[in-house]
Amino acid sequence: MANTADVVRFFTAKHDVYDRFIQWVGYPHGLRAFLERSHLLRSDLRVLDAGCGTGALTIALYEAFERKSMTPKTFDAFDLTPAMLRHLHEKLRLRGISLITTTQANVLQLNKLPPNWTDYDLIVSASMLEYIPRERLAEALAALRNRLADDGRLVLFITKRNWLTRPLVGWWWRSNLYDRDELSTAFRQAGFPRAAFRAFPAAARHLATWGHIIEAPKA
Repeated sequence: MANTADVVRFFTAKHDVYDRFIQWVGYPHGLRAFLERSHLLRSDLRVLDAGCGTGALTIALYEAFERKSMTPKTFDAFDLTPAMLRHLHEKLRLRGISLITTTQANVLQLNKLPPNWTDYDLIVSASMLEYIPRERLAEALAALRNRLADDGRLVLFITKRNWLTRPLVGWWWRSNLYDRDELSTAFRQAGFPRAAFRAFPAAARHLATWGHIIEAPKA
């Protein structure tokens, strides 16, 4: 999209449709399945969901912690669009979840986050970095890296470029799309020397057509 204001207007108008769409394709289930089977979770983690939207990844991660009988030390989340945050707040209220702290923020202006929103053990992000200018992807990744603890990890879920996603996501949802080489380059430029591509588990195999998963330790 052209700019930040366009993104906010688009998702203010479309947040309900967007939430129904991602539920329909099984996106939250796939995110939770990946997180449950990963080595990423342990009790007492400081966690940040960057670009939480209507809460697909936020709630998937919370439920993965629950199913593994673990509790994060802190769980923060931000999004650019107030309407998306209100949608998430209603979901959290209905589920009785009070652990998660949210704020409005732009990934390209993270200096405006609360001062204690730093030193995270785990930062996750899903379907958000597609909406920043392509030429600023490495900048956004570097900004998230700066919020990690020394041994922290970033896990990114981001849309692939292929025959299916061009019309379904690129055109319909006005999203940027990426191939492996573009993402590998951006992660290197952002200061992640060991970024690695991961796979969705068998229970969510269909999502492999949709997106990449990249896990990147800070060091």
